[in-house]
Amino acid sequence: MTLNGKRFEEKVAVVTGGGTGVGRSVAQLLAQKGCSVVINYSRSKDEAFEAAKSIEAAGGSAHVVQANVADDADCHKLVKEAVERFGGIDILINNAGTTRFIEHDDLAAVTRDDWKDIFSVNVVGLFQCVRAAERHLAAREGDIVNVASIAGITGQGSSIPYCASKAAVINMTQSFARALAPRIRVNAVAPGFITGRWLEKGLGEHYELVKKGWESRAPMHRVSDPIDVAQAIMGVLEGSRMTTGQTIVCDGGMLLGPLR
Repeated sequence: MTLNGKRFEEKVAVVTGGGTGVGRSVAQLLAQKGCSVVINYSRSKDEAFEAAKSIEAAGGSAHVVQANVADDADCHKLVKEAVERFGGIDILINNAGTTRFIEHDDLAAVTRDDWKDIFSVNVVGLFQCVRAAERHLAAREGDIVNVASIAGITGQGSSIPYCASKAAVINMTQSFARALAPRIRVNAVAPGFITGRWLEKGLGEHYELVKKGWESRAPMHRVSDPIDVAQAIMGVLEGSRMTTGQTIVCDGGMLLGPLR
């Protein structure tokens, strides 16, 4: 299997937030293709090491690095460890993210800290990871895939700050695609509802009701699992080198609305 003329087996991928959900799924898919994978985590230590063990048990190569992407020094540490361990970086998956679940009409509930915390990870953290990895990616004509959200397109999501942060990710994807071309491709994948603990925890007792509601309205009659989004990311990586600056929606048709 080749990626832009180079065998997957020769490539190194860094996945931020790689211990859980979409990050874990894409780390495992990359490893199955033969990539050496660096799994980053901020707080999910046990899950990150479990993900690495599963990759190694299947014959793959994985390394775990603790780093908070909101901390610029940590981003440089993450990249440094990846390069020291595997010799370079070919792929950066900016998956790390955070949110607060706040009703959109409850403006008084949104604090300055909510804005700071969400943007520090989702926006500034993504920028810092790209900046730290840029020269290594450029040296190998690498790829960046940012995990956005349809919340950044529709303005509907867990909170207004979260929606704004994902809109910024989509915008930065375009800016980076221009700034880093032609040596680095930059694209994004925008999921809709994703099953798993992120929304289970955030929605609480309403999780199943909301999930069923989206399933009934989406043309595909289901919402995404983490593996669905991971496969969309792999599709971007394996696709044409001429695709850059794009945001690929992976939502089962949620943006389209119900069939009529």
